[in-house]
Amino acid sequence: MKTQSLHNQLVEWRHDLHMNPQISFEEEYASNKVVNLLKDFGIEVHQGIAKTGVVGVLKKGNSSKSIGIRADMDALPINEINKFSYKSKIENRMHACGHDGHTTMLLGAAKYLAEHGNFDGTVYFIFQPDEENCFGAKTMIDEGLFTKFSIDEVYGMHNIPGMEVGTFGTRKGAITTSENLFEITIEGKGGHAALPHMSKDTITIGSQIIVALQTIVSRKLDPVDAGVVSVTEFITDGKKNILPGKGLIKGDARAFSEKTNKMIEENMRQLVKGICDAYGFSYEVSYETTCPMTFNQPKQAESATKAAITLLGEENSNGDIEPRPFSEDFSIMSEAKPGCFVLMGNGTADSNGRPLHSADYDFNDKLLVIGSSYWSELVEQQLKK
Repeated sequence: MKTQSLHNQLVEWRHDLHMNPQISFEEEYASNKVVNLLKDFGIEVHQGIAKTGVVGVLKKGNSSKSIGIRADMDALPINEINKFSYKSKIENRMHACGHDGHTTMLLGAAKYLAEHGNFDGTVYFIFQPDEENCFGAKTMIDEGLFTKFSIDEVYGMHNIPGMEVGTFGTRKGAITTSENLFEITIEGKGGHAALPHMSKDTITIGSQIIVALQTIVSRKLDPVDAGVVSVTEFITDGKKNILPGKGLIKGDARAFSEKTNKMIEENMRQLVKGICDAYGFSYEVSYETTCPMTFNQPKQAESATKAAITLLGEENSNGDIEPRPFSEDFSIMSEAKPGCFVLMGNGTADSNGRPLHSADYDFNDKLLVIGSSYWSELVEQQLKK
């Protein structure tokens, strides 16, 4: 592995980031660490893009070719329950999605490429804030990521618990879903709990809507397609002896295509209208796509897989992996530039195998050398002399 000699440093950096997590657009600790290390490596640094975002620029030779590699830096508002020595020092803040590892892997690649990189062209190391709320990529682009920097193509990576360490996956086309947040407001007429016949109870009608929403995927969606509709909140103005007159249903929908997303929205609006009209309730539906699906361009997916085969072997490199039902705002970068999003196994045992966003999850330190070596291999492949 290209970065094997950096193993101890990578672990030290990752554990330090893990102990000092900060959430969206507040990632000052990670941002400052990235800036200081990049400067130590002799890399040109641009900071303050999307508040805490950082771009490092490393040029070798005379070629005009370039590549962008992106890592996310933000943590989550979760109280960590792990007991190891480097657990989070900040209450209700945790790197429960592995962004501490993503940042460290990109730092490792930056150090290796600055000192030993055999390539001709320019590498842009993109350290992005706020992936979790899906505003970071868009804000960096709005603030000039692709106009100030001449980036030909862009790549991103995520660790995957449940995949063996040392295995790689990507695919042409959609690899992660869109995220779509919906809110359904219903209004009837509140009243006394002992006199339901004199009220229009939002609990009863809201419950019908919630159950009906589950038929969208099971009865409206083509079985060969994939989608998810999840209700996550049902809030009313009722009390122990007061029937509510107002209700708010919130949820999350996922889709691997715009066609499926449109179908989910249309059927949701139709179901809400039908139920509310039947019982004389007023209603309002909002449906907002916060993250589009991540779409890998064929050429970049082939290049990403080729680098993985060189590093990990064909038996550990899957160029046609099943798409994943989570969303990623790297999708916004790969809409703006040809790109590819890749997956790396985080392991199956203990905290490394726990689901992302779990309070007992942890990024696997064994992946640090693999991931940083992969980025280095990809750069040298794409910017070959």
